[in-house]
Amino acid sequence: MPVFAPTTQLATHEVLNQPPEFAGRNLYEIDVAFREAARREAGEWLDAPLSALGAAVGSEQVLDWGEQANRFPPELVTFDRYGRRVDEARFHPAYHQLMALAMEHRIHDIAWTAERPGGHVGHLATLALFTQAEAGVMCPINMTYAAVPALRTQPDVTGPWLDKLLGGRYDAPLRPIGQKAGITVGMAMTEKQGGSDVRANTTRAYRLETGDPRAYRLVGHKWFCSAPMSDGFLTLAYAERGLSCFLVPRITPDGERNGIRVMRLKDKLGNKSNASSEIEYHDAYAQLLGDEGEGVKVIIDMVHHTRLGTMGGTLGIMRMALAQAVNQVSGRRAFQKTLIDQPAMTSVIADLAVEYEAAAALSMRVARAFDAEDPAGRAFARLSVAVGKYWLTKRNPNFVYECMECHGGVGYVEETPMPRLFRESPLNAIWEGSGNVIALDILRTLGREPLALEAYAAEVAEARGADRRLDAAAEGLLDGLARHRPGEADARRTAERMALVLQGALLVRHAPAAVADAFCATRLGDEGGRSFGILPGGADVAAIVDRQRFD
Repeated sequence: MPVFAPTTQLATHEVLNQPPEFAGRNLYEIDVAFREAARREAGEWLDAPLSALGAAVGSEQVLDWGEQANRFPPELVTFDRYGRRVDEARFHPAYHQLMALAMEHRIHDIAWTAERPGGHVGHLATLALFTQAEAGVMCPINMTYAAVPALRTQPDVTGPWLDKLLGGRYDAPLRPIGQKAGITVGMAMTEKQGGSDVRANTTRAYRLETGDPRAYRLVGHKWFCSAPMSDGFLTLAYAERGLSCFLVPRITPDGERNGIRVMRLKDKLGNKSNASSEIEYHDAYAQLLGDEGEGVKVIIDMVHHTRLGTMGGTLGIMRMALAQAVNQVSGRRAFQKTLIDQPAMTSVIADLAVEYEAAAALSMRVARAFDAEDPAGRAFARLSVAVGKYWLTKRNPNFVYECMECHGGVGYVEETPMPRLFRESPLNAIWEGSGNVIALDILRTLGREPLALEAYAAEVAEARGADRRLDAAAEGLLDGLARHRPGEADARRTAERMALVLQGALLVRHAPAAVADAFCATRLGDEGGRSFGILPGGADVAAIVDRQRFD
């Protein structure tokens, strides 16, 4: 047999034709469409906080925290070593780092403390930016933001809570709120038998004989309670006079753990870093907010504001997916050309870019409506946030998938962020009202608040005459709504058309002509396809794609 002489160990093959690492970029500064929309709707004051946050969440360290927080999800600890109930979700250190960073950048309270127009744009924009690094922590942050209107309905009860929320810092350990540097607030509404039909709740509230007319004890369950480590929860229960809203602290006034039992943590498709749980109330101490029987009226403002957060979260997921795709196809070559310059790929990236620009324009405009103090502006906010949530969240999963496909096989590998983004992509369509619930809410708003449709029509009219396809679509939609109220079977069709017409109106007013023309041709005309990457021959794909390029 031949004998082979020993050789030096061979080095591995040379790695070629790979894109640069994505980390180390300012995620605000490289996003032209996002930056333009934020400045337009809020003003240049928002530039500094968004740039600071964009640098932080684009850093290698924070992107790694996002990966770690999802790779090592929270675990439920029901009892301590001595057998005492603790009912705690224990988190990886990266989760706490992310929560601290989010509150340091005021995502939870910028809308309430900015003291200038555009505060809610600030909330949506900072939430969208942060979501690019990690989405799960934005659930408790967004609920804390959204709790403020409901808490303000009963300031004699909630004053200490608002004092700790507004301007507060992240302070994880469980203790009375008076001893904390800041707090978070969650929400627990749905039950197994009811889901979105909260009036089917079975949780009962009984007045306590303590001399405090707002002190109650709750007995029952909640099938979905996200962020069970919040300092308190807004929840619904039936009192003597009907369904009512309560603030349930985790620590009772006498300093003891409240009777909130965490039965299990949800094993979810995505959103792994965020603890979502099933809980039971075992004579849990609670304080009534508002009057008995007015629970939905009190908590609906929280729901309304959380829906703005679902739009921001969706926008952030879309942006990170698109940015990852652009980075990939800009850094690889095939058949003697960079992928992004291959005509088929150029069309895909351009079509995705049009979708994203429309999402950014819509999200920022809806957020500005939340600052409105006039009746028409408030009515527009109620209608447009439902319209926006419905459509953006419906488009998101296929959008992220298409961005994943731009990577080829590596996009399906867990070492990239694409699988996590894909698992995250359906979530906002389901939370805070799934598609049918939101579409039916739109119909109810149209039926109950004529001012909402008037405000919507006035917004669309600002773009009249700029594009014939938009004019035709707007006229058909508004004429149809004027003639008769759509039935429930037409709810989704109505929601979709309202979203597309509003996006088109915003783009023809504010976006470059290439983007607006491509949107109107494909989304409002008949020149698009049923998948991304099908644009009319005359579309200026180079101009569209150039807005997405970064170093």
